[in-house]
Amino acid sequence: MAPESLSLFVAFTAGLLSFLSPCVLPLVPSYVTFITGMGLDDVSRARRTALVHALLFVLGFTFIFVALGAGASAFGQLLREYRVWIARVGGVLMVLMGLWMLDVIRIGALQQERRMHLSDKPLGYLGTVVVGIAFGAGWTPCLGPTLGAILLLAANESELAKGITLLIAYSLGLAVPFLLSALLLDRFLGFFQKFKHNIGRVNRIAGILLVLVGILMFTGWFERLAAWLQPLTPAFLVERI
Repeated sequence: MAPESLSLFVAFTAGLLSFLSPCVLPLVPSYVTFITGMGLDDVSRARRTALVHALLFVLGFTFIFVALGAGASAFGQLLREYRVWIARVGGVLMVLMGLWMLDVIRIGALQQERRMHLSDKPLGYLGTVVVGIAFGAGWTPCLGPTLGAILLLAANESELAKGITLLIAYSLGLAVPFLLSALLLDRFLGFFQKFKHNIGRVNRIAGILLVLVGILMFTGWFERLAAWLQPLTPAFLVERI
């Protein structure tokens, strides 16, 4: 597994864990009905409309995440002579965010609510994109630690395109289950009833992931581990990275 593919796997997993987090997963039905302007029963019947709105919502928050990734990568390249120290500082910050998610420490800045509220959704498909942008720009603290960790990885990338790709992978991890939920909302509600008792564990899994990746970054073992796993990566995937 090449370093890039390992980073993409971590980014996609972080996006998936963000979707399953306590303040995203329970609100998926509310977001779907809000962006479509329909009730739960209507959404289940008008799946094509729900899917279109869900795609536009995803486009909105992906735009924000990719822009953040580009900024982080550009900053990292300006300081590329200090790349080792960026990785070490990023590793420490990632461990701290992981410990916060595990409730080991308290970080005041991450406790503050910065969610952007839109009491009235702008009309039409463009309005759905705006809601997606608002989601991407302001939904913390749930997305904050995991998204921040991927931005730290992006800042440590040697090329701007690689940093952007990381945030696309993160967005996909968040987007794919959201799109499936919008398309099959009735099944999502059944899944949520069974899964809701495990939501707290998702934060702990995400916290453990951040701590492990942070330690690997700080010690320089992240790239070494990727190099060790590289023979396991399919050749067609390596050629496309």
